Amino acid sequence: MRGFRVLLLTTTGRKTGKSRTTPLGYFEDDGGFVVVGSNGGQDAHPAWFLNLRNNPRATLQVKAARFPAEAAIASSPDRARLWARLMQVAPTYGQYEKSTRREIPLVVLRRAHE
Repeated sequence: MRGFRVLLLTTTGRKTGKSRTTPLGYFEDDGGFVVVGSNGGQDAHPAWFLNLRNNPRATLQVKAARFPAEAAIASSPDRARLWARLMQVAPTYGQYEKSTRREIPLVVLRRAHE
C-alpha cells in the first residue's frame, strides 16, 4: 500500500456531541486528504462518516501537524477519479466494494480556515 499513510481524524459524535478519534488510511489529492468509508466492507457506513455527514468540521492530525479541517463527500465524476486513484495505492479496497451493497464513500478533508 505504497502512498497510503495513516492520519488521525477527530469528529464530533452526532448523538453524544463527544469528540471521537479514528485512525484512517489516506492518500493526498490536490492539497486534500482522501479517506475511505469502507467499514471493512460491511453494509453500514462507519460512525466517523456519519459524524462527518452530520457535521463536516473535524480535526486532523497528519504526522506531527494538527489542524482544523472541513470534509466534503466526493460525488461523480470526482468520486470515480478518486476511486481509480485509490485502486492504484490500495487495491485491497476493491474487495470491500465487492462485499457490500452500498457505494463506499470517499471523503476529501481540507485544512479549514480558523
